[in-house]
Amino acid sequence: QVQLVESGGGLVQAGGSLRLSCAASGRTISTYIIGWFRQTPGKEREFVAAVSRTSITTIYADSMKGRFTISRDNAKNTVYLQMNSLKPEDTAVYYCAADSAAWASRRSDEYDYFGQGTQVTVSS
Repeated sequence: QVQLVESGGGLVQAGGSLRLSCAASGRTISTYIIGWFRQTPGKEREFVAAVSRTSITTIYADSMKGRFTISRDNAKNTVYLQMNSLKPEDTAVYYCAADSAAWASRRSDEYDYFGQGTQVTVSS
């Protein structure tokens, strides 16, 4: 079992940047595909990005392509989400998740573990 802890959220003005971190403990993160999701009150959890175990494959939601970059450092047991050109509609709680499956998925119900989330607020 792996425990995930997100950090790096906060308040930023539109057009600004944040880098989220997802630190793993309990098991090495290299065992898992890691995804980022986000959620706002009253809405379903939304896929943001995912990265394969060796970083060969990354996938993004269409609205994040070109603005967000997912990366991982297996030696540090950490995955990152660099978010640039932030918009007010990016405001949400961001979660990282671990998936033991063979292929990266955009579906949150296919991930085995989630962190507690970190709040990102983008002001206009």
